Amino acid sequence: MSEPAALPSRGKSWSQRLRKTIKRDKYLYLLILPVVAYYVVFHYVPMYGIIIAFKKFQPLKGILGSAWVGFRYFEDFFSAPYFWRLIKNTLLLSFYSLIWGFPAPILFALLLNEVRHKVFKKLVQTVSYLPHFISIVVIAGMVVSFTGLREGIINHALVLLGFQPINFMAEPGWFRTIFVGSGIWQGFGWGSIIYLAAIAGIDPQLYEAAEMDGAGRWKRMWHITLPSLIPTIVIMFIMQMGSLMDIGVEKVLLLSNPLTYDTSDVISTFVYRRGVLSQDYSFATAVGLFNNVINLILLVSVNALSRRLSQSSLW
Repeated sequence: MSEPAALPSRGKSWSQRLRKTIKRDKYLYLLILPVVAYYVVFHYVPMYGIIIAFKKFQPLKGILGSAWVGFRYFEDFFSAPYFWRLIKNTLLLSFYSLIWGFPAPILFALLLNEVRHKVFKKLVQTVSYLPHFISIVVIAGMVVSFTGLREGIINHALVLLGFQPINFMAEPGWFRTIFVGSGIWQGFGWGSIIYLAAIAGIDPQLYEAAEMDGAGRWKRMWHITLPSLIPTIVIMFIMQMGSLMDIGVEKVLLLSNPLTYDTSDVISTFVYRRGVLSQDYSFATAVGLFNNVINLILLVSVNALSRRLSQSSLW
């Protein structure tokens, strides 16, 4: 009777393959170790404190010693008279920033790519990047100075043109325009870097072939450059949707005042006032947790929709 055939080897185990990979790429893992440590220490470990959203936190008793109250603070927030105002203001500011601010760096990168004078192109790039490095405090101070009722340059221009001066910083209707406009000015140059990098990776032969077929600069931009940017645009859009409910609290605090609360009071500023100024840590944590859950739902939903429609996604 013949011997049974030997079973084929399944190869190395998962642990062996892992050890081999770590040994092979040990320097790459060492390079990324500080970044991983940063996120673990400053982003994941502090998530333990989220449970105070479900407790009546008292600093003397600590997190574990404080009394458990369940969803009490969430119910209080949802039933508060200012709930819908905060949601509306947050969504409108984010929506306007997305509608007007998201396309700005894309358009700037497309136009800058068409500039052929290298010195002028470098000058424009440098000037457009500078506002990104200016402090939010300085930006807010510049905005307040420019829109001042008596000494602001904008009101001086309005008076010269025959119009009445406007107290921009005291008018609730102007807050969203000022906030979104200053944000676009500060960020469109820096945001264009990733799109310019994507444009630099496009095969030059595509442009040469299109030019030989008689395509002008507009058609080359429309049919080659823009379609090549679609995967990058989709990824950046998904990432921005994941932070739709996050409005920069520093800038809002610096530009708003009690006269403009009807349009400027957002979730992040409410959390600051309730948590830091009023020291109601549990309530503020509950509101912040609600805000982050909405962001997570938006991120996962938009990523899934993008993967289904365009085959481009974060994961």
